[in-house]
Amino acid sequence: MMRVRLKADGRIVEILPDGSERSPPRTSANSSSGEADAVYARGVRARTKLTQAEFAARIGVPIETVRNWEQGKRSPRGPARALLKVIDKAPDVAFAVLRKTEN
Repeated sequence: MMRVRLKADGRIVEILPDGSERSPPRTSANSSSGEADAVYARGVRARTKLTQAEFAARIGVPIETVRNWEQGKRSPRGPARALLKVIDKAPDVAFAVLRKTEN
């Protein structure tokens, strides 16, 4: 049985018998899913013609979040995934609604 720990930066590490840590082996399902999420997040932002900084500001997340999505280090989940889908299908509407909630 593998023991794992969730680190503060979102990484999952395996705890070895001597107490040291290492990154667990990635399965093809995990890596392909992460790569697909990265391609999707990058594509959504690219279609809006915004920089990472502009996109992050518009959706109200730190720029590091957008970078992590696009580099495949993290995958957008829950509300973030839903927001990306709305932006992908109706960017003008999504950004108009987000702009109104900022005031």
